Amino acid sequence: MALALTAGSAALTLPASAAAAPGKPSIKLSTGYLSGAVGATGDPTVTVTVAQSGGGSDPLKVSATDSSRDSVAKAGDVQITGSGGSRQVAVKARGEGYADLTLKVEGAGGKSATTTLHYAASGAVHDNAATTRYLTGASDSSAAVDVGGGYMVVADDENNTLRMYRRDASGGPVKTWDFSSKLGVDSEIDIEAATRVGDTVYWTGSMGNSKKGKPKPDRSTLFTTTVTGSGADTELKLGGSYHGLRDDLVKWDQDHGDRFGFADGTADGQAPKQIDGFNVEGLEFAPGSSSTAYVGFRAPLVPPKKGGKALLVPVTNMDKLAKAGKKGAKAVHATFGEPVTLDLGGLSVRDIRRNAAGQYLIVAGSWAAEDNSEPYALYAWDGVAGHKPVKRLDLPTSDPGGWEAVVDIPDLSAPDAKVQVITDAGSADLYGDGTEAKELPHDEWKKSRAVWFTLGS
Repeated sequence: MALALTAGSAALTLPASAAAAPGKPSIKLSTGYLSGAVGATGDPTVTVTVAQSGGGSDPLKVSATDSSRDSVAKAGDVQITGSGGSRQVAVKARGEGYADLTLKVEGAGGKSATTTLHYAASGAVHDNAATTRYLTGASDSSAAVDVGGGYMVVADDENNTLRMYRRDASGGPVKTWDFSSKLGVDSEIDIEAATRVGDTVYWTGSMGNSKKGKPKPDRSTLFTTTVTGSGADTELKLGGSYHGLRDDLVKWDQDHGDRFGFADGTADGQAPKQIDGFNVEGLEFAPGSSSTAYVGFRAPLVPPKKGGKALLVPVTNMDKLAKAGKKGAKAVHATFGEPVTLDLGGLSVRDIRRNAAGQYLIVAGSWAAEDNSEPYALYAWDGVAGHKPVKRLDLPTSDPGGWEAVVDIPDLSAPDAKVQVITDAGSADLYGDGTEAKELPHDEWKKSRAVWFTLGS
């Protein structure tokens, strides 16, 4: 069979095989950057899309042909699965560092094309590797809430984006939200704590100064989001906000004899993460209440010396504050209950969470440490002032990152109670080149760990 081409009175007849000659195949990655970890379970993957004009995509062969650094990953460590025009690419890391991996598609007519996957591998996880998952896209995870169906929404203290992840898989966020413009903030809120009551999630900034001691008004933002749907169908809508809680806390403390030193802790030049500083990292409602919430402090300790106790301050009208708005801070102010101090072995509050049974779990850590250089522990508590928390688990510190957030908590009386805890790895050197994770040039290389632990009795 032949194909006739006519131009004016002239005609040219070509063989059908020539008319249908395949073109050069194409190969495209969903993202050009990927991270993994040595010995990890279920590392993130990328999708590679291939096609060739003049032919179907099923016969196309996709393979890894080269690596710029075999000590990190060889071409043979790349696994490509699937068929047709969309394939999945996974990499098994050999060692810490970076490698450029060449991927090649081969099609009909001996034609081919290549692309490069820029890969970064962190070192082996020493503890709980089988239950470790990596949340990519950001490294400074700071607060998290469960939204059902195996999903969670996670905040980051380096930006104001809320990211939704699968709890059982490594990878990037499946949805994101950023309410900065609607909240009227121009810089990071430094979101450090969250809690959920029904369909309302409360989020708060740290309320502390910058590392250099400069006041940062946007960090005093308290806001709510309304949850609709659940699981993969979850959506968030901005609820209300309040921007005066830091000022209210300082005035309340001054009115009661400066017993916690909040005025000094928020003064110009005062860094927040000092034993006598001012930095909030926990938020949870009091037993049986949807209006009184405990604000948990990373700093100060009480008294501000080694072995001091952790501080919770009850805000008794938290539900009303969240409806005030930015202008409402002049008309509405926080009211406070009697403060609570907790013996956490000299550690302070890094997160606090309550379950439906009124059981509390506290992530306790150093007021100073940004990483794994100091101890961390999980404490159970009944929420009653004067009742002593009970240590349930010393969290491991042999891997990068500081323990920062607990997603939700099970029945703490169950013998096999399991809890998922997330790290803030922003200060960690994940890939051995001296770069802090928060400063990495590609979001796909930034990551936090989410790890399941079985609690002791």
